[in-house]
Amino acid sequence: MKLDILAIGAHPDDVELSCSGTIAKEVANGKKVGILDLTRGELGTRGSAEIRDKEAADAAKILGVSMRHNLEFSDGFFVNNTASQLEVIKILRKYRPDIVLCNAVDDRHIDHGKGSKLVSDACFLSGLRKIETIHENNHQKEWRPKHVYHYIQWKDLTPDFVVDITGHLDKKLESVAAYKSQFFDENSKEPVTPIATANFNESITYRAQNLGRLIGVEHGEGFTAERYVAVDSIFDLI
Repeated sequence: MKLDILAIGAHPDDVELSCSGTIAKEVANGKKVGILDLTRGELGTRGSAEIRDKEAADAAKILGVSMRHNLEFSDGFFVNNTASQLEVIKILRKYRPDIVLCNAVDDRHIDHGKGSKLVSDACFLSGLRKIETIHENNHQKEWRPKHVYHYIQWKDLTPDFVVDITGHLDKKLESVAAYKSQFFDENSKEPVTPIATANFNESITYRAQNLGRLIGVEHGEGFTAERYVAVDSIFDLI
């Protein structure tokens, strides 16, 4: 199965929080979208790896993605090395996405920046035919995604472009809410974390509203790019 878009996150819920509006929109447009999680988020203060596995599966169903896979790297301790790069390359070559969406280049959580660089490096290396990989007993051909974009997470980074997600915010919020263990619940006895507050929940909506306001629509999601964003015609811009 070939994917149009592969969204990659260091932890389950990274993708939902940051680019699930874009995913929901493109799924509705008939595109094939998949999600790759680098870790199970086992070091998270709330919940457990097993709970987050179930929540991730539920979120994937809500978004209607074609696949979701977890590489089960070590949460907090994974490194951008040859072994990790090769595991990501195997997934890139299997699903051959045209676009990869990945973690913010700089963020509060150390795994986000690490994950960003790891995926970016793997996307480049995946296009080198002299790097040999075997996955599911198949010798894989090289594949380099056409575009690698980084979504925005905790830090309020300035986007290079904004996607209009008007009409898809509800689906984004529904996918985030699948992670019941991680976010605000006034009845929860779990410790309070930076993302488990009412303020954070509200920020998902008001960030989307603000990015939408800046481009003249209701809701938006921002991304940074590794190279200049190009358009075929100036009339393609909204």
